[in-house]
Parts: sequence; C-alpha cells; structure tokens
Amino acid sequence: MIKILFICHGNICRSPMAEFILKDMLQKKNLADDFYVASAATSDEEIWRGIGNPVYPPAKKILAAHGISCEGKRAVKLERSDYEAYDYLICMDDRNILNAKRILGGDPEGKLHKLMEFADEGQGRSVPGHVRQARKAGDFRRTVETWSETDAKRDRYARDVADPWYTGDFETAYEDIVSGCEGFLRWLKSAGSDGLNCAD
Repeated sequence: MIKILFICHGNICRSPMAEFILKDMLQKKNLADDFYVASAATSDEEIWRGIGNPVYPPAKKILAAHGISCEGKRAVKLERSDYEAYDYLICMDDRNILNAKRILGGDPEGKLHKLMEFADEGQGRSVPGHVRQARKAGDFRRTVETWSETDAKRDRYARDVADPWYTGDFETAYEDIVSGCEGFLRWLKSAGSDGLNCAD
C-alpha cells in the first residue's frame, strides 16, 4: 500500500482538496485499495481544544461542484511520527515545505515534495534510469533516495498551488490540484510502483 499525506498551512482548503481529489481519482481507476491518502496542517490555527475545523465552505463547495464529497473531514496537525508513517508527504507551497521540515525534523529520505512539481508529468519529463532500476529491484528506500537527487533540483522551480484563502479563486486551486494529482499518478506509474495501473 502506498501512503500519501498532503500538507498545507491550516488543512481546511488546499490539502483536504488534494486528499479528496486524489481519492476520487483512485476510486475511478479502481485503485483505492492500493493507497492510503490523508492530509494535515503545519499549524494548529484551525484546531481548537483538540478538535479541528471542517473543510472551509468554499473549498467544500468547489469539490461538490465536481461531484466530490469531503464530508467528515476535520483539520489535523502534522506530527513528527508522520514521516515514518507515509511514503510521500506532498506540500502545497514553499512555506509548507519549510514548516514541515521543522516539524518532521528534516527530510533525510527525500519524502517531501511540492504537488506542482508533478504537474507537467507526461509532457516530456522522464524518470531517471537509476531510479527506475532501484524501483524494479524492489528497493523502495533507494528509489526515494535516488529520485530525491533529481527532485532537489526540480523542486526549486515548481510553483505553488494557488492559495484560495487569499485569492478567493477556488476553481484555479482545484485545477492546479487536479493537474498535480494526475501528474503524481503518472509519475508513480513511470517509476514502476507495484500494482499501479493508471490507465487514462
């Protein structure tokens, strides 16, 4: 099972949108049983006395407009133990990356990514050969380590997911997240993830 955690500042807009968009994609591809997908915040601003706020109404509305439910989701905070619990921790922007590293104690295995670094997958970018070889050999840790060498370079150029908390533009955020999630699944397929069949 591949475990994915989406991360943003408050866990009420972008990261829960990503969580439920990806879950919807996986369900439609009959891959839901092969993945565990969740989301978390780098702050506790949306968590009061241990209880997180629900998804921000405009975010919930844009998901519903596309036939996606996020019912029952409440904000939770990222914890240090999440680093070992998840295979991929995917952030929405540079600030999320910095704050996540602070909470997690760094990123020694190269698990942290920005979602938009995957957005142009399938449009000419390929998985490095050494990563492909490590994945085929069944060495997941080595795959992460070798791919992170390339990620460290390209991640600097990946743009942020548009933040609707400030812009009010939830449709653009939705489109960004869809693009990033589609690219992430294509990347997993090209990296040779066991049992992954991301046919379009």
